[in-house]
Amino acid sequence: MSSTPHPESEFQEHLPPVLRDIILHKRREVAQRQAANPLEVVRAAALASSQPRNFFDAVTHRQFVADIAVIAEIKRMSPSAGLIRPEYAGDDFSPEDIAQRYERAGARAISCLTDERFFGGHLSFLKRVKNAVPLPVLRKDFIIDPWQLYESRAAGADAVLLIAECLGEGELIDLMILAHELRLTVLLEVHSMENLLRVRPHVGFPHPSYTLLGINNRDLSSMHVDLNHTLRLLEVVEDRTILVSESGIKTRHDLDRLHASGVKIVLVGEHLMRQPDPGAALDTLLHGART
Repeated sequence: MSSTPHPESEFQEHLPPVLRDIILHKRREVAQRQAANPLEVVRAAALASSQPRNFFDAVTHRQFVADIAVIAEIKRMSPSAGLIRPEYAGDDFSPEDIAQRYERAGARAISCLTDERFFGGHLSFLKRVKNAVPLPVLRKDFIIDPWQLYESRAAGADAVLLIAECLGEGELIDLMILAHELRLTVLLEVHSMENLLRVRPHVGFPHPSYTLLGINNRDLSSMHVDLNHTLRLLEVVEDRTILVSESGIKTRHDLDRLHASGVKIVLVGEHLMRQPDPGAALDTLLHGART
């Protein structure tokens, strides 16, 4: 598959300003990285890397029927909040330590931000986390080009995020096919009902055990977060067993509300990372406050 970028997505001009700025920067960044590491080099590194861990199975396996699977996120900063905690500044930031705390608290998988400019992440965080815990790891970034999928596999990712709002239909299908060829689970994220209806026919393509459907409760045009957003969109979700609710989840009550509606996978990041001990915060989220 060619790594020649698609024409800029027809959705780009309609993106919220924050997301549009990120995507414009990401296109420049990817072009620079491609120039330094040609496709054939990155592809060879990807194919020589170890087989990915099964992210899909880790979060959908119903060994504990009454439980809810948490994808715990390592997130250093965000465009809206800036640096999440002062101690996350500098080279002392340790994604390994946070991942180990998450694993001990019961996370089923890890989401790791790798975007540098807007989220303070780094591609190297993936292998650092993989070496620290046995959990599968999602590369959370803005994937807009097939080259990035090879880069993700070579860097140790087990899964990748594809954001429907950032991708045209042709782009999305091409990326999903390549992700499957590379044995990477796809977390296909939507926010609006319009985009959910647009991508719904492609959920599970080209193979059902490689795609999760994420609903982002954060409206990037206003930065408002509303947990009820997932519940409003549920009526058009055909398979809730692969549904991931993202953002706005802070309490055990939030988990129980989602679980009662058939949502059994959540992605939680900023709430946990704001606490002095993200692992303890995850334990409280899953089990309630200890007495």
